[in-house]
Amino acid sequence: MGQVSVAPIEIERTESAEETFAVPEPDVPWVTLVHNDPVNLMSYVTYVFQAYFGYSKDKANKLMMDVHHKGRAVVSSGSREEMERDVQAMHGYGLWATMSQDRN
Repeated sequence: MGQVSVAPIEIERTESAEETFAVPEPDVPWVTLVHNDPVNLMSYVTYVFQAYFGYSKDKANKLMMDVHHKGRAVVSSGSREEMERDVQAMHGYGLWATMSQDRN
């Protein structure tokens, strides 16, 4: 029998799994936002920021004024789990709070 010759097969390169799927962003910090509401007194909001976060009266008052004039303020930042805890705490105090990723 004679020898069989095999022609080389060119394989077209395809994207690898790593190239196909978007690489996740590094862990972007999360923030807790407190929003303005028509119910809570400004003095109460200042008190909450001092009592829960341990902020000085000046810092708590500045954040409260941001909430009042700008409609919201970032009151804490950290991991998602920490911000979930802070949002729950703000709800417990009767404040309107949400969390989001800090994408400056």
